[in-house]
Amino acid sequence: MMKRMKKHLSMLLILVVALAAFGCGKKEEAVKEGALYTPGTYTAEEKGHNGNIKVTVTVTEDKIENIEVDLMDETEGIAGPAAEKIVDLVLKNQGLGVDTVSGATVSSTAILAAITAALKEAGADVEALKNIKAEEEVLEVSDKEADIVIIGAGGAGMAAAVEAATLGKSVIIVEKMPIVGGNTNRATGGINAAETSIQEKEGIEDTIETYYDDTFKGGKEENDPELLKVMVENSAEAVDWLNELGAGLTRVSLSGGATNPRIHTPEDGSAVGPVVVKVLESKLKELGVEILMETTATSILEENGAAAGVEVENVNGNSFKIHAKAVIITSGGFGANSEMVEGFRPDLVGFSTTNHAGATGDGIELGQEAGADLDDIEFIQIHPTTDPESGYMFTEGLRGDGAILLNSQGVRFTDELLTRDVVSANILKQEGGIAYLVTNEEMKEENAALAGYIKKGYAIECATLADVAKAIGAEEAAVIDSMAKYKEAVAAGTDAEFGREHLTKDLSEGPYYILKVTPGIHHTMGGLKIDTATHVISTEGSAIEGLYAAGEVTGGVHGANRIGGNAVTDIIVFGRIAGKTAAEELK
Repeated sequence: MMKRMKKHLSMLLILVVALAAFGCGKKEEAVKEGALYTPGTYTAEEKGHNGNIKVTVTVTEDKIENIEVDLMDETEGIAGPAAEKIVDLVLKNQGLGVDTVSGATVSSTAILAAITAALKEAGADVEALKNIKAEEEVLEVSDKEADIVIIGAGGAGMAAAVEAATLGKSVIIVEKMPIVGGNTNRATGGINAAETSIQEKEGIEDTIETYYDDTFKGGKEENDPELLKVMVENSAEAVDWLNELGAGLTRVSLSGGATNPRIHTPEDGSAVGPVVVKVLESKLKELGVEILMETTATSILEENGAAAGVEVENVNGNSFKIHAKAVIITSGGFGANSEMVEGFRPDLVGFSTTNHAGATGDGIELGQEAGADLDDIEFIQIHPTTDPESGYMFTEGLRGDGAILLNSQGVRFTDELLTRDVVSANILKQEGGIAYLVTNEEMKEENAALAGYIKKGYAIECATLADVAKAIGAEEAAVIDSMAKYKEAVAAGTDAEFGREHLTKDLSEGPYYILKVTPGIHHTMGGLKIDTATHVISTEGSAIEGLYAAGEVTGGVHGANRIGGNAVTDIIVFGRIAGKTAAEELK
């Protein structure tokens, strides 16, 4: 019996040694002589904009065979195209000499770092791979023709293109960035609309008139009344149109400056922007609309006093012309152009921005060169709740759903549902221009956006109010007193301190989630002057033939201050009108 056991143990020991020698199917420890990699599949993770990005790389002895990128919590519309481009270049060139993708710098840096880490694990000489520079793609450079050319592939531009193409017109979009969507990708809230079927289903009483009055008041009565009327009257149809495309905007909540709940979001309360970009891009592919990426419009062509196309420059620096019968400018605002911002508003020197890198006001300058007038150009909005370090914006829907603001002394200091300009000004009056957005587990369960902020590490989790006080550096008694007063206000249905009318959550139960916030440059309300049909108006007061504009590149719609949720309404309503008007007026 003992002999058999010793024999079995000996055989087992031999097997263990053998398995160890052959790695038991695991990757080998070193690259074989003459090979570039140890064959196998390797994974690595790096932190992106919203969380970790996971990369899986498969190699043979002499080739990077396959790369799979799991974006996890990254914004698909921003990180997806970046991942696709980087993976394509690494595989094509078999090297790591790849630039980050503008507009998705954080995500693309993480993707490249994860690929590099995986290849290093595979035994690669990563420094040698970094010296293999990606060959520039040879782009076709020749003049083009279309019925309509659109400058900018953000929400307004894509909406315009969908409408024009649906009406049978040939459309080319030029987009200077390597990804579509522009600032629409970053729209974290929803789309405002009144008298919608979704409000009716939820038993929410709201009217076009109330929506108009709220927006006019919020804009300090500086809005163009006719433009505002067009936006609010077409808002419900805009929601229906997006939902017909598959957006699924079926949740309605309250936002700052609104009398009634009217901001429409995805069912789980997640950000509206990526959804809008996704459905519009999908429809454009279905319609066969050509989008020229990394292509910058440098001038608007003119013929007999009318817009007749654009001259553009591609990423390689080559110029060509796109001849068209109509030009639609939908290039967005200038919130990321600090020089331009400070030129109109010297008081905003040094502010961070929530805008994407391409929001530099190019379209406004192009319009001016074509003779366009400007409207409300000095009106620039700062958003009250952005991350002090990254500029990442936290949706206004959190305050609408029940969150409150405390300062660093643990004291509440404002009605959280006042308009953005007022809430921002009130935060800037606090020590360091900092405040803390207080939410809790109950809100997390109901709001996917909040759950996302927590997962991405923006929020501090606090089990008790004592922990909240510690997190923000305040006296425990001050925090407890502030929260008790707010709980009493919710119970009484009256906020005696600050007059907040919508008291939806008493925040009496933890755990709590605290978001540190400060105002950041968010929206430029001014831009090219347009009429209700989106014709661009000249400095002489007449419509410039063949030239149209929609979205944040224009002025007049929002007045001196934009109500949260109205940007998406603006781009969809006026983007659609621009596409239709241009198509119908073609000669």
